[in-house]
Amino acid sequence: MDFRFTEDQLNFQSSLRKALEKECTTEQIRALWRTETGRSPERWAKLAELGFLGLRVPEQYGGLGMDEVDLVLLIEETGRAALPEPVVETAVIGVPLLAGLKATKLAEHWLPKVANGEAILTVGHPVNPFVTDAHVADLLLLAHDGELHAVPRERVALQHQPCSDPSRRLFRVDWSPSKETRVAQPEEAQPLLDAALDRAALACAAQLLGAGQQMLDMGVRYATERQQFDKPIGSFQAVKHLLANVAVRLEFAKPAVYRAAFSVAQNGPARAVHVSHAKVVASEAAALAAKTVHQVHGAIGYTWECDLHIFMKRAWALDVAWGTAAWHRARVASAVLDGAAPATFGYSAPSASL
Repeated sequence: MDFRFTEDQLNFQSSLRKALEKECTTEQIRALWRTETGRSPERWAKLAELGFLGLRVPEQYGGLGMDEVDLVLLIEETGRAALPEPVVETAVIGVPLLAGLKATKLAEHWLPKVANGEAILTVGHPVNPFVTDAHVADLLLLAHDGELHAVPRERVALQHQPCSDPSRRLFRVDWSPSKETRVAQPEEAQPLLDAALDRAALACAAQLLGAGQQMLDMGVRYATERQQFDKPIGSFQAVKHLLANVAVRLEFAKPAVYRAAFSVAQNGPARAVHVSHAKVVASEAAALAAKTVHQVHGAIGYTWECDLHIFMKRAWALDVAWGTAAWHRARVASAVLDGAAPATFGYSAPSASL
């Protein structure tokens, strides 16, 4: 079996990286913090032009019909760039939810619009107390008593919630479920919601890899530029070891994330465990990167003017999104220590409360 990514997958990753380096600079990210939505319609349109938003959209709806193995490297790049736009909510979670419904009218209406960059989706799930980017979503896919509902934005009331990452916009969503909004009964909705959770946690893990690598690169650059005793601080063994530890942790996390992408794409029996393992190790790697690179910077990473804090805050926010570390460890423990089958998202434990 060939475990390498294909040339096409690597080329798509390279193209997206170049585009985001130009279109999603730290100056542009800061500028969006001062806007009402915090989002760039122009950048969203360019992501659609690249084919990114339609990658998971089935071909009959104008997309590319690809899977999570094709997507994982691209999501990693969005973490590397700290992209504010809701690509995970729309392209990673929302699209497969709509495509998986037995009733196809909703998919026929919305998926072509998503692929063309004309619509934004977001998803509310029991594992998350708040909904990301509900203020710009054209359609909200919300869980209620095991059911799945599709609710237009004009039928919800939003309460903005604070977040450590200024780029993440979180909302409490008040809405009234009805027969008209219900698109799936529990027996159909539950597998879809389970899969949505695993796709979302996988995407968080991939973004954490990207953010961690960006922080490591920033630390290496700073260590070669900052001098003490007429030498770059990167020439000192203690600094080398700190950064090397981050590089090793990130490198060890990558196979777990890529394996999880394959498990999700194939809907494997160990999908949930693989995803939880990936989320835990990627969170730990990114947390170590944030701590270490902040230390290498001489603790100036917290300052508003330093770009490092953008990626540190993104890593901290992603760490608790779509299941905390304790929650995901409990899923792994259920399978590994208890000898149980891979747990569904409904498994919980006293130490893994949300």
